[in-house]
Amino acid sequence: MDKIRQPVPGAQPRVRFDLPVEAAGTTSGAPEPTDHEPAAAGSMFRHPIYFGFMGTVGVGIALFLSYILANTESLLLWIVTALFIALGLDPVVRWLERRKVPRPLGIVLVLGALLGLVAIFFATLIPTIVEQTTQLVTKAPGWINDFLNSNFFRQLDVEYHVLDTINEQVAKFFQNAQAVGGIFGGVLGVGTTIANALFGTLIVLVLSLYFLASMPGIKKWGYRLAPRSRRARVEELSEEITRGVGNYVIGQVCVAALNASFAFILMTILNVPYSVLLAFIVALLAFIPLVGGMLAAVVVIAVSLTGGWQTALIYAICYIAYLQFEAYFVSPRVMQKAVAVPGAVAVISVIAGGSLLGVLGALIAIPTAAAVMLLVREVFISRQDKN
Repeated sequence: MDKIRQPVPGAQPRVRFDLPVEAAGTTSGAPEPTDHEPAAAGSMFRHPIYFGFMGTVGVGIALFLSYILANTESLLLWIVTALFIALGLDPVVRWLERRKVPRPLGIVLVLGALLGLVAIFFATLIPTIVEQTTQLVTKAPGWINDFLNSNFFRQLDVEYHVLDTINEQVAKFFQNAQAVGGIFGGVLGVGTTIANALFGTLIVLVLSLYFLASMPGIKKWGYRLAPRSRRARVEELSEEITRGVGNYVIGQVCVAALNASFAFILMTILNVPYSVLLAFIVALLAFIPLVGGMLAAVVVIAVSLTGGWQTALIYAICYIAYLQFEAYFVSPRVMQKAVAVPGAVAVISVIAGGSLLGVLGALIAIPTAAAVMLLVREVFISRQDKN
């Protein structure tokens, strides 16, 4: 055993990138003595060329950073998505750590369970979803023809000449060479879009793994950036924010799963067509706060109309009743350890996040608003109360 433990001749120890050791004997909060007096207020007027040059440099740096952000938007979205996923999985890993499971093993178990669920989803639901999507696309022209031949549309066409307007707009569209070229360019770019989506998914998974594995180290480095006198307070607030975001992600997954399960059971009872595909759509839309449930209701009700207005009416009544039950009973209990945001702030943050970053922005809007409100309450308002 001693020979096995001996290092291999010529082998070098791995260089570790550790934190610098804190200086001994330093007192927290003690200001360091300075030998220089603060610059006079009129120094800017005594050195106008220097301040003008530094102002120009500052504007140039700002423009350069703006250019970098504009050209790395996809990378930033991948990083934010990966960090969001890592924060959502971190509470599970820490729960395993409290049960004496080493963190590396906990990460492997969590990622293994996640990949297993994804594999089961692809193996069972994807073929059914593809089949039902094909059927939906095949039957859609028949539904359109039935609508065009209905008495309602004929009366509408007699009064407003809808068909003539549609034919005129279609003719103008195909006469426009730029529009037609855009269609073919979009068709040819589908392969590139799919390849970019797969590459982005791979990058997000890898970054999520790295963030999850190095989460304690990342936090430790971040806390060291704060002044020594306020480091404990910064650590306390940061832990509360990350804990709330992680619990929010897990809670939103549970709420979406319950929502999709109820919708699937209800559609199965009412014989709504394409129930598996629609349940998958409901689960995706349920991740969007506030408006996701109503969007899912509109989609399913529109499809259930093919089975008769009675089916659509029963589904609408039952599903909207479930949304009320979810809002007042399910979500408060699932989200009790997550973030708490007032309704008006939640609506504004979701709209702003969706406008800036799309669906991802709507997903992270509420945790971000909760973090901002926590910082305002614990830092700004606390400081104002002391003055």
